[in-house]
Amino acid sequence: MTEALEKETFSFQTEVGQLLEIVAGSLYSNREVFLRELVSNASDACDKLRYATLTDAHLAPTQDFAITLEIAAKPKALSISDNGIGMNHADLLETLGTIAKSGTGAFIDALKADEKDNVGLIGQFGVGFYAAFMVASKVDVLTRKAGESEAWLWSSDGKGAFTIEPAERDTSGTTVTLHLKKDAKEFAEEARIRHIIKTYSEHIGFPVKLGDETLNAAEALWTRPAKDITKEQYTEFYRHTSHAFDEPWHVMHNKVEGILNHTSLLFVPTVQPFDLFEPERKSHVKLYVNRVYISETTKDLIPAHLRFLRGVVDSQDLSLNVSREMLQTDPQLARIKTSITKKVLSELKKKATKAPEEYAAFWGNFGAVLKEGLVEDTALRDRILEVCRFASTGAGGLTSLTEYVSRMKTGQDAIYYIAGEDAAKLAKSPHLEGFKAKGVEVLLLSDHVDEFWLQHITEHDAKPFKSITRGAADLDQIDDDEKQEDTPKAEEADLSMLIAAIKAELGEAVKDVRSSKRLTDSPVCLIADDGDMDVNLERLLKRHGQLEHGMPRVLELNPSHALIAKLADRTKSDADSTDALLKDAAHLLLDQARIVEGEVPPDPTEFARRLGIVMTRAFAV
Repeated sequence: MTEALEKETFSFQTEVGQLLEIVAGSLYSNREVFLRELVSNASDACDKLRYATLTDAHLAPTQDFAITLEIAAKPKALSISDNGIGMNHADLLETLGTIAKSGTGAFIDALKADEKDNVGLIGQFGVGFYAAFMVASKVDVLTRKAGESEAWLWSSDGKGAFTIEPAERDTSGTTVTLHLKKDAKEFAEEARIRHIIKTYSEHIGFPVKLGDETLNAAEALWTRPAKDITKEQYTEFYRHTSHAFDEPWHVMHNKVEGILNHTSLLFVPTVQPFDLFEPERKSHVKLYVNRVYISETTKDLIPAHLRFLRGVVDSQDLSLNVSREMLQTDPQLARIKTSITKKVLSELKKKATKAPEEYAAFWGNFGAVLKEGLVEDTALRDRILEVCRFASTGAGGLTSLTEYVSRMKTGQDAIYYIAGEDAAKLAKSPHLEGFKAKGVEVLLLSDHVDEFWLQHITEHDAKPFKSITRGAADLDQIDDDEKQEDTPKAEEADLSMLIAAIKAELGEAVKDVRSSKRLTDSPVCLIADDGDMDVNLERLLKRHGQLEHGMPRVLELNPSHALIAKLADRTKSDADSTDALLKDAAHLLLDQARIVEGEVPPDPTEFARRLGIVMTRAFAV
């Protein structure tokens, strides 16, 4: 290879370049966290090599695993070295040149738009290495992958490009050297470094050394008794293991002894991790066997509906030789998974009962994910349902199903709900009008998973779930509130002739036309007939290409509405079946019902033409 070819120059992925501009401008209010991130990365590299040596002893380092810090006086620089797994040329390109995550562009836009919460956003995304550019004018990464002879030097000033060239390194591992900026010389002071490591990295399971001095306890935090661990230590361990910047919303530290021994230290984040809704639905809880790192992203340890959890699980009873492939069929791991899931649900139940306002914040972040378990985990479905909370038309806050049932009206025999994409919009739906008039509470279900778990759970406490957008709304058997007993009911028009005229005009565009018992203020609404697919489920399946054409729906007319009453009178006074105004009105009513549900009239031109004609007639009177 010629000298010209030895050193290659690459441009950062566009999003990385934008991110570096933000980071270099002191994104974090506390710049010292850059060292925590780099030490965490070094710890992860040692963990990965220690696991790899279980199947290939030739990869083992010649010295015990350790992370070494070195300070250079002139020019001032700080190096963080490890003897972990290392990287090759391809790893450098993938790891330090791109951000291989979906939604990266949206993340960058959010960073630019929300300057007040940049720390939370950057923590959600997990790009800790780039924090080095807060304090460094140039970063060098000298690395050699375990089992390979070639070493490489990655270098960048963080301004749009980086270089990779062959280098020399005696052992596997990585050394990150920061050439410190003039305003960051404090990070070349030994006392400052000792303080940072003690503050942020005391719990790292490998020795962190500065010269001959070990700066941390080098003891796995989860092996210590919970009573001996401070809140601050838990917080820093959470930030280390998850590369996050928020504080944990809840900490669960449990040791299980018996037939299958294991220890878990799990955290619920305060903010949503950025990858929470990515299709892979990966877990980010690390599995250890006797403090030896095995894996992080397995669903065989943490179910997908608890993927918001961060932390570690360590078992003394699993085999050290277990492969990631064998994890899928290991019955002991399956038992640990069940035990952890039950414990987490138990903790969430306590939190929901004792601190409902705090739990509401948790539910806003992770409720949609947790409800996936109602579909996927049949064995624990009842326990999951206990910790589920729902928005409703009831008085304030979220409600459990048990609380909803306790408030049901005399004569009410079903748990009523309406499903859609936005709880605020659902709360304004005309379908709710009759239920509000009767004081009947309705659940507002706005998560995509809601329609699917309702296919598996059809009742609660012997009360069936019933969509208010499907089937007839028979509210007559439900007692009115006392305050409404003296309220005179609006006179209802005889709609028989109007219904016949509208049916004749709309034909197959509707399944039926009926007088409504659910409407009090709006003139019309669309519902699915009994036995047909619910309106929102049909909409979801169409959007995802799983359904091409939906069923025609039922158009309901409000017999108490002035517009409907006038149209009904028109059919009685004018028996002419060619009444053009009545025909236009029939189509306008159908389009109005569609628009209220967020749909677009199938023929906007005809809709505009009809609306113009009817408005002209109205103003001509």
